[in-house]
Formats: sequence, structure tokens, C-alpha cells
Amino acid sequence: MRIGIGIGEIALGQLDGMKLGLPALIAEAQRAERDGFSSVWVANINGFDALTALAVLGRETRTIALGSGVVPTYPRHPFAMAQQAMSTQAATGNRLLLGIGLSHKVVIENMLGLSWDKPFSHMREYLAVLAPLIQKGRVEFRGQQYQVNTMLKVNGAEPCPILVAALAPKMLALAGQVADGTVTWMTGPKTVRDHVAPRINDAASAAGRPKPRVVVLLPVAVTENVDAARVSAAKRYAVYGTLPSYRAMLDREGAQGPADVVIVGDEAALARQLDELAQAGATDFVASPFPVGEDKAASVERTRAALLAYMKR
Repeated sequence: MRIGIGIGEIALGQLDGMKLGLPALIAEAQRAERDGFSSVWVANINGFDALTALAVLGRETRTIALGSGVVPTYPRHPFAMAQQAMSTQAATGNRLLLGIGLSHKVVIENMLGLSWDKPFSHMREYLAVLAPLIQKGRVEFRGQQYQVNTMLKVNGAEPCPILVAALAPKMLALAGQVADGTVTWMTGPKTVRDHVAPRINDAASAAGRPKPRVVVLLPVAVTENVDAARVSAAKRYAVYGTLPSYRAMLDREGAQGPADVVIVGDEAALARQLDELAQAGATDFVASPFPVGEDKAASVERTRAALLAYMKR
């Protein structure tokens, strides 16, 4: 199982992450590469545009994979998404992991004023336009929401993996049939093992496609004070327990809230929990470090060190 790390909004929580400017983001990406993490991930929430940020990070790094976790589809036409993704590929030497997703009804309708109409049909048509443009450079498609007949050629860009933030059964099947994998958040090992991995793997196999990537993002804090860590996580990540898609995954896990699925404990506990995710079917784990206690910097450094030690076992 590959180990990546989130930076910016993913690493520190939305409000804390927004305090970081682009130079700090670059420094974090460079450090992640030096340390040997397989990938670095940038969110697309209320701060930087993820693909623009990754294009910049790609010019300041050399080998590390660069993931978007994740870019909402509703605000961005699939041609525009493909064009920006392939431009990012060219800028980064073809290291982009394109994570896309529906986002949430409260975001799309209440915050952005767009229609959250037929989300599954939207994603199915979106991928019917996006995937051919990225994979073949041309698409002819006429659907209910999109009618697109065009081509795309970005010199120096190779097709990038498309990872769909899929949690519901139909969406996981679609990701397996058309995309290259999925990205999850607030989804525990039981749900990965019994729901996410088998559904997407079975769909990919039935479609004659390669085994997909299952990228699991979770908050992590390495500490002896597990109770304090869960109290901190309950406050920091409370909103995710109220969003329907994440709430459904927490219910599948038998968790009361996000604090029950975060990875907390000492170094040995971290290793056990990561092993459990790998055995459940995760191909990639992306850590979102969060601090516990008064010395926040030391807390996060301990978590990073434990992740690196796990990678070197």
C-alpha cells in the first residue's frame, strides 16, 4: 500500500490550511518528496484551486505523484476539466492523479447556486465526456446534460488516472467501469473491506479493466492520549458527520461520528490500523495529520515520523 500525505487544507483542516500561502505549500510538497511519500494531495474547497496549485507544485518537485482530493464536477464543464487536467499533466511531467467528485448538495446548491439535479446521471455523462478527452483526445457524446463533439491536444501530456470520489453502490460501479479508481474520506476499514473495494473491483473486472486504485484518506494523530485525540477530532471534523454521503459511510462502519474512524494511537497502533486498511483493499493511504495537545508542531512531526517508519518497515 502506497503512503501519501495531504498538505494545505487537507493537512490542517480547512481554516488552518487556508492560512498557508503558496510558498508554504511548495515547501510542504518538496519536503514530502524528500521524505519519500509516494504522493502529495491538495484539496479543492475554499482555498487554492487544486489543479492550478498542483501545476505549480509540479514545477517545484521532480518525482512525487500529485493528487487532487477532489475537484467538484458541477461547477466545471468536463471539457474544461480535461483541458486543465492535461495542462497540469504537461506542467508536472505527467504526475497528476485527477481526483474528481460530486461534492455535496449543500455546497452545489446553497453555496454555489447551481442545480444538484440527478447526481448519478450527471457523473455518468460527465465521465462519458471527460474520459475520452483525457484518454484519446477526442469525444463525440450526446446526452441529457452534455452534448459535446470536440478534440483536445495538449503537447507533452499523457493520459492521467481519473479517480472518482465514489461511496454509493452505483457510483462505485461506475468508477470501476469507466474510471481508474476511487478516493474516499471518512470511510473506515470495515466499509472499505465490505463495500468500497469489492464493489469497485468487481465492476472493473466485469468491464475488463485493470484493478482500480482505492485511495483512502483519513485524519491521523500519533499519540498516547487517544481520548484527547478523539475529542479534538470530533470538534475539528464535526461537519463531515452531517453530510449525507459521509454519514452513510459512518453508519456502515457503525461509527457515531468522524472521531470514530480517524486513525489515532501510538506508533504500533498506527501500523496495525494501516495494515488493516491494506488488507481491506486500500491500494493507497493518504494521511491528513492533525495535532493533539499544546505543542501542535511536535504532535504533527511525530505523526509524520511514524508514517515514514511504517513505509520503511
